[in-house]
Amino acid sequence: MTIKEIDEFSLIRTKARAYFCYIISRSVPNRVPGIELKDLKVGLKGIAKTIKYVEALYILDANGKQVINTISLNPKYSRKGAGESRSSRAYFYRVIRDKKCVLTDPYPSIESNSLVVTAAYPVFDEKGRLMYIVCVDVSLENILKIVNRSSIESISGKAARYIYAAFSFALFFVALMLFIKGVVSFFTMGIHIEEVDIKNVFESTILLTLSLAIFDLVKALFEEEVLGEHRKQHESDIHKTMVRFLGSIIIALSIEALMLVFKFAIIDSSKLLYAGGLILAITALIIGLAIYIFALNRSKK
Repeated sequence: MTIKEIDEFSLIRTKARAYFCYIISRSVPNRVPGIELKDLKVGLKGIAKTIKYVEALYILDANGKQVINTISLNPKYSRKGAGESRSSRAYFYRVIRDKKCVLTDPYPSIESNSLVVTAAYPVFDEKGRLMYIVCVDVSLENILKIVNRSSIESISGKAARYIYAAFSFALFFVALMLFIKGVVSFFTMGIHIEEVDIKNVFESTILLTLSLAIFDLVKALFEEEVLGEHRKQHESDIHKTMVRFLGSIIIALSIEALMLVFKFAIIDSSKLLYAGGLILAITALIIGLAIYIFALNRSKK
């Protein structure tokens, strides 16, 4: 699930940075005269109470050296780290460069071998000189749970995936039944062309077309909501599926309208008005689809 988690993090990164930087700023002063390390330690306790699932909290000096032991519930992290240099870490460079709170990309933790994200918050003295950097490490999985409650790994996210999976399988069986019914209808007509009933051909074609349309819908639904093949990268595929789905529906309705025209022309010409109404509805669908494609193409420019 790592690739999917990274994709999802890229979508909520701005929100995650705003959230973590806001929480840290509430507990840790950014620019205070005479700031002392003990004040920052008190602030770390406030952060730990506010943010759930924190992997580690620690403080660096202006040279990137860790000045306290890591605070963590994980024994792999806690009560060690003081004196270690973290000046080669990306978050240290970014804080020095940007002089503001930063949130890193996911990177593998040396201790846990899992992907973590670090929020680094600079603390300045009254003259604007960098004194300390407060760092908060959170695992990628947990940051998705905190910031994005509909995450693919959250409880509600998992429940939604199971529900979408159930709907996908149900729709797939509907498409399969329509396909089997359409194929069987073709074979029951026999191989003699002179005995073929045009009405049965039309009906079989409608069944197969609807089966294809529903299958396309199932494919898009399963890939997007169950497998999590993500929105940003596969947006164009979703639009293509929508166009194909609507196109299949329009084809099926057009065939049905053609059948009604032939049927009412032979049986009762007074009912041709109903066929005309269906044709107008199909025309409206075609116009709507054309507008959708036009708007989609303009948005890509």
